[in-house]
Amino acid sequence: MKKNVIVTGVTRGIGRQIALDLVESGYYVIGIYNNSKQKAKELEEISSNIKTFKCDISDYSEVCETAKRILSEFKSIYALVNNAGVAKTGLVTDMSEEDYRKIFDTNVKGVFALTKTILPFMINEKQGKIVNISSIWGVCGGSCEVLYSASKSAIIGMTKALAKEVGPSGINVNAVAPGVILTDMLDNLSQEDLDALANDTALMRNGTPKDISNVVKFLISEDSSFITGQTITVDGGMI
Repeated sequence: MKKNVIVTGVTRGIGRQIALDLVESGYYVIGIYNNSKQKAKELEEISSNIKTFKCDISDYSEVCETAKRILSEFKSIYALVNNAGVAKTGLVTDMSEEDYRKIFDTNVKGVFALTKTILPFMINEKQGKIVNISSIWGVCGGSCEVLYSASKSAIIGMTKALAKEVGPSGINVNAVAPGVILTDMLDNLSQEDLDALANDTALMRNGTPKDISNVVKFLISEDSSFITGQTITVDGGMI
């Protein structure tokens, strides 16, 4: 029987790569997206082992209702990958309360709501894997990324605490902190900017969604059964 894995932010960048790689590895992916209906449909057409659900991850009640729909259909969830997130670059003095709410509601409250709803089923089965996608800025902070950095730091704190709380139930909780990853989130950067960022890494290149997906696959596999509460930085040696 295939193991069911929920992946949020499934239609773009890192989330899409995670979904495709997990299916290739024999998992069944339950994808959550918000706006990209056509891209969600394309994913389902690629594989019969992907099913998508529309949900605004920043809306607490909508997340809970979507999770209940998923659980009523699939009964068992082996792993949860909290990948969906938003960012906004700018000076902290230029950020508004609306910016704060959007970033924290998506990046933190969304993770909390979905995890809280799914956890009882994992606890009942005495097994489960949760992987939260943070960021290197959640580890060391990024200039002009104050709200984003704070939200991703919160994810790391949540990961560490939850790992201790649910470890006795056989559930592993870990985080991945990507560095500069070549996705459409970087479309506003010039090639010169991207080259400069690559030069800041020990490996002299920027990362790809595959670099993150490989680590996520490891963390939800049995090979990582004795790893929990950790944040794995995947940044080519940038920090």
